Amino acid sequence: MDNEPAWDLYRSFLEVLRTGSLSAAARSLGLTQPTVGRHIVELQSSLSGRVLFTRSPTGLIATPAAIELRPHAEAMAAAAASFVRAASGAQQASGTVRITASEVIGAEVLPAILAKFQWTHRDITIELVLNNKTEDMLRRDADIAIRMVRPVQKALTAKRIGKLVLGFHAHRRYIESRGMPRSPEDLQHHTLIGFDKPTPLVQNLQVFGKPLTRDLFNFRTDNDLAYLAAIRAGVGIGVCQYGIARRDPDLLPVLPGEFSMPLELWVVAHEDQKKTPRIRLLFDHLAAALMDYAATSGRA
Repeated sequence: MDNEPAWDLYRSFLEVLRTGSLSAAARSLGLTQPTVGRHIVELQSSLSGRVLFTRSPTGLIATPAAIELRPHAEAMAAAAASFVRAASGAQQASGTVRITASEVIGAEVLPAILAKFQWTHRDITIELVLNNKTEDMLRRDADIAIRMVRPVQKALTAKRIGKLVLGFHAHRRYIESRGMPRSPEDLQHHTLIGFDKPTPLVQNLQVFGKPLTRDLFNFRTDNDLAYLAAIRAGVGIGVCQYGIARRDPDLLPVLPGEFSMPLELWVVAHEDQKKTPRIRLLFDHLAAALMDYAATSGRA
């Protein structure tokens, strides 16, 4: 390439990939459709004429070339967002901090913790991203991550919070209707809530000496928030963090002496970013508050 493409071409390319059309990408970016279309043409020209999209009745379809370029464009977008966040308050306790966490931790645990932080740090803007995938901190997808596994990259700083214990729980309505299981064998007569597609966390997990497979479950979902909502609705028996269940007197532990699953909890940041005042303040606040939460999350 004689000339490196401008960033706005990559940004339009990535948004067309995400939305599948020029018009939707234009609305998302606050541009006109002809402008986005011109960006795609210019990017293709700068890439030696490689075709990035083909038209179909339902919109634009990414070509193999576009799919190959997608992770690189996403890395550029993450770096650009990180640059803006860093510039928003590099030497002050102000600006934006982006946090990534799992669906359950992000929806059930962090809101109250973050509310207390913003009461006293009103100049710090928080972005909360819920994702069960492990974000690449080295790529700067987020400033702080709440993880259930220990990070391995050397450029990251991580603080171990403790262990969260998960166990079987059911709503009081379900127990009143179906009875409380007294032994693992009793579970075969109950509605069990579980996954449709196994995650790496449960692929090798055994419960009561048996492999955990989807056939065991009468109600299946791969969305953690829907899973938790099903327990609360009285659908059946499912696995829940003790720290979350203890907030609701109607969520009852089931066979607490027979099954428990501990998960480690970590707060992670890039070692360079942690020196930034706003990130350091929020990192320390999260670590202290999550330690308090972990202390309530032991088995009943």
